[in-house]
Amino acid sequence: MKTKIYLLSLVLFIGVQYNANSQGVSVNEDGADPDASAILDLQSTSKGLLVPRMAQTQITDIQDPANGLIVFNTTDNKYYAYLEGENAWKEISYGTNSMTPFVCGEALNDYRDRQSYATVDINGQCWMAENLNIGSMYAGGQTDNGTIEKSCYQNNTNYCDTYGGLYQWNEMMEYTTTEGVQGICPNGWHVPTDMEWFQMENFLDPFVNNPTQIYWRGSTIGGQLKETGYTYWNGPNVGATNTSGMTVLGSGVRSSSGAFYNQKISTVFMTSTQQYNGSGSSFIRELDYNNQRVYRNAFNKYYFYSVRCVKD
Repeated sequence: MKTKIYLLSLVLFIGVQYNANSQGVSVNEDGADPDASAILDLQSTSKGLLVPRMAQTQITDIQDPANGLIVFNTTDNKYYAYLEGENAWKEISYGTNSMTPFVCGEALNDYRDRQSYATVDINGQCWMAENLNIGSMYAGGQTDNGTIEKSCYQNNTNYCDTYGGLYQWNEMMEYTTTEGVQGICPNGWHVPTDMEWFQMENFLDPFVNNPTQIYWRGSTIGGQLKETGYTYWNGPNVGATNTSGMTVLGSGVRSSSGAFYNQKISTVFMTSTQQYNGSGSSFIRELDYNNQRVYRNAFNKYYFYSVRCVKD
């Protein structure tokens, strides 16, 4: 009994759910029952299974190892399994494929639809350097139907390929109101909060020094975020240097009635922060072709705007 209570306390401490019944045990993040075929069912989208790690001399000192016992040998960095029939620890062979941990600045590959996004590190925050483009294009309003829906400028998917999708706030948030939620972002990423935007802006432009200031803010922050030239922005594209690496394009917006406007003139990014609980507005950031600052205010949640994700 003490062991079970200790295990329960441990898994709750690390932020997962422990569930035991007559069929088996599950450790996961949503409290799901174990699969009927499994005595132990581990589920996670952000953590792996860590088997015991020990030096080779410690492994060979294990007394009467069970057949099939698995350990990780820290002497040669390989896995071994004990085979009773051979009275020996046998190396578990590796395949030829390999993966390396994600490093900000590399491409983010979204397993859901195999799209790839550039990323950029800004003072320890890892941002997508392209607009999110997940989902199926739908010309109407977006609803809580279990399918991610996006709007493409002028209902043309070619614009989504270049400028990313346009989303209503509820769709972006996957119909929760929790600030900083994953929403429609890839696993390990989330919809940035109003404060996370401020932290990035303040690092790039110290003149953005008041997190609650509304209207146009800063000195050069908009220019640092915008892509240069006139391919994705109308002239004069004031102050555009893209020194941040965020490469913001003039993606335009869509109104709640379905009208599209301002492509190459402005782009609006939603945050996961509501103006106040239950409000019909959320805080946004707007960049324009004729301004090198950034606009902060609370905009209508039912309009369709662009989304950038930030890594957890």
